[in-house]
Amino acid sequence: MRSAIERLARITTRKATAWVVLVVAFLLAGGVMALGSSLGETSSAPDPLPADAESAQVAELQQSFPGGDVLPAVAVVERTGGLTEEDQQWLGEVSQRWAEITGNEVSPPIPATDGEALIVAIDVDADVTGLDLTELVDDLREAADEDRPDGLTVQLTGGAAFAADISSAFEGADLRLLLVTAGVVALLLILTYRSPVLWLVPLTVIAVADRTASVATQIIAEWIGTGLDGSTSGITSVLVFGAGTNYALLMVSRYREELRRHAHHRDALAAAVRGSTEAIVASNLTVVLALLVLTLSVAPNTRSLGVSAAIGLLIALLFALLVLPAALSLFGRGLFWPFVPRDGEEEKSRDGVWFRIARAVVSRPAVVLAAAAVILGVLASGLLGVKVGLSQTDQFRVEAESVDGLETLSKHFPPGAADPVTIVVGADKAEDVLVTVNQIDGVDSARPSGESDDLVKITATLEDAPATAESIETIETMRSELDGTGALVGGSVAKDLDSRNGAERDLKVIVPLILLVVLLVLFVVLRSVVTPLVLVTISVIATLSALGLGAWMSTHVFGFPALDVSTPIYAFLFLVALGVDYTVFLVLRAREESAERSTVDAMVMAVGLTGGVITSAGIVLASVFAVLGVLPLITLTQVGLIVGLGILLDTFLVRTVVVPAVFALVGDRIWWPAAISRRKSEGATIDT
Repeated sequence: MRSAIERLARITTRKATAWVVLVVAFLLAGGVMALGSSLGETSSAPDPLPADAESAQVAELQQSFPGGDVLPAVAVVERTGGLTEEDQQWLGEVSQRWAEITGNEVSPPIPATDGEALIVAIDVDADVTGLDLTELVDDLREAADEDRPDGLTVQLTGGAAFAADISSAFEGADLRLLLVTAGVVALLLILTYRSPVLWLVPLTVIAVADRTASVATQIIAEWIGTGLDGSTSGITSVLVFGAGTNYALLMVSRYREELRRHAHHRDALAAAVRGSTEAIVASNLTVVLALLVLTLSVAPNTRSLGVSAAIGLLIALLFALLVLPAALSLFGRGLFWPFVPRDGEEEKSRDGVWFRIARAVVSRPAVVLAAAAVILGVLASGLLGVKVGLSQTDQFRVEAESVDGLETLSKHFPPGAADPVTIVVGADKAEDVLVTVNQIDGVDSARPSGESDDLVKITATLEDAPATAESIETIETMRSELDGTGALVGGSVAKDLDSRNGAERDLKVIVPLILLVVLLVLFVVLRSVVTPLVLVTISVIATLSALGLGAWMSTHVFGFPALDVSTPIYAFLFLVALGVDYTVFLVLRAREESAERSTVDAMVMAVGLTGGVITSAGIVLASVFAVLGVLPLITLTQVGLIVGLGILLDTFLVRTVVVPAVFALVGDRIWWPAAISRRKSEGATIDT
């Protein structure tokens, strides 16, 4: 690997070859973007529902029933004090317009018993998705605004309306995310580099990498037939920007260090590339391989995120190792103005704040570690009693007519009327199943709604709103009561239950695999057995603490009712993989320093020399994840909050206090067997 790094350093820092690297890189990036624009929009967003789930089987069987290829939108019509004859006449006219827009029949209105509301089911073709669905629902809503009598309220809710509102909520969100992320990174780079010009080089490289990764993932999604939703694109963009900035900070920091040792800036840059590449590659591969573990998830949207984010980070790595040094090589030391590092200048003071912190930690490691353990334990206690699972109406952080419509419907009808349960059963068992379902607590009513060959479809209306704990419990009871009848229970509430079960399965399977992958990567990178085991253990403890703190703040500070089902696994992945990154940066530098000094002294040197850059990188990455809060879904806000807090916790407590304290307690044995092999080869004795 050393020879490959040496060749990389020569290619990217020599004047002639650096220009070639830049021209080729930007031509390829331009070609990817051009190809992406020619392909147009990707396929529909991936589904969080496992393909073999019971509700997925119902959705497939429904296609064989008359009208089974439609997704209903429900118009809720309300007038306080009672609907009038004029309202009824207008409703007949608008129903005709709705039928013309959708090309499907509109059901007769169903009045509420209080006479103040009625609902109308509008069938929308199920193959209309994404922006097309948003436009169709907008047309339905515009039709409802035409000549509507004063005082009459009409709101569109139901499955089609919720899907359209989610898609609409992300309209323009990618641009907002990009602008806010770029702004945050630019500000933090300026504060870190203290230069009015230096920040422009890494920011430009990272921005091009991000756009290239965004288009490349869309192209691949089109080719392999998956989809990318707003959350997947948003998380991928944040990862590319955050990781790319970290790589740039590490390389530029080493470059500044080497400029004090070399007369020519290209020699210093080549040394910086040699000194930082191993840490950058180790960091990148740890996260990429952990992301690829997500391809083993049962949820298509989680698999899509794993592939998309892995591709994005590999592109970020290529830009960091090839394009960034080539771009830096075109400028001299003046790029660091006004704080220009000079050849022969004194090295960084050994009495800086990070050196003082490190010396204080290793002087009393047991006491410091005990105090840190108490803090981490208290934070992890935030997981006690945490609720997981957001209802349909709790998903949004923005106004949504589908949410308002469901609330209006719930005042006059059973809340489940907006999104009924679908049961498919053999004709010979249909009558018994119908009787059983009608007797289940939580079911308002059930009726046959279609036949296909030897199958019967039963539609059941629940008493509780979709995706609430009560409606989920009703579905579980229904499946239990119908066990042995061959009946399959589907619909949106059943889908939500199956998605939650899939997320629980992924936590049990994916999380251990992520830890195993990270551990194997660390075995290879650190060439040690003890160090990876220690670091992964520390990372798991820190991750649980971050999850506890984030869950507590999500509930008690932000007022969110629960964590989304996908939040824990996403947060765990990013906290473990990204958290280990900074520790790898630190430990690799400690290993480098240990060639000339004891393990404890080497760790003090490593903390002192890397403290500034790792802290800056942690603040940048935490800030970038916090930017997810500009996106409209609570899920992304929760992921950004938990990961951002976790990265800060890792940066200021784990990397600064816990890791040095553990190294001081374990001593030279932390490197086993690598250190023993090295010292024997030098003819040195081993202390036991």
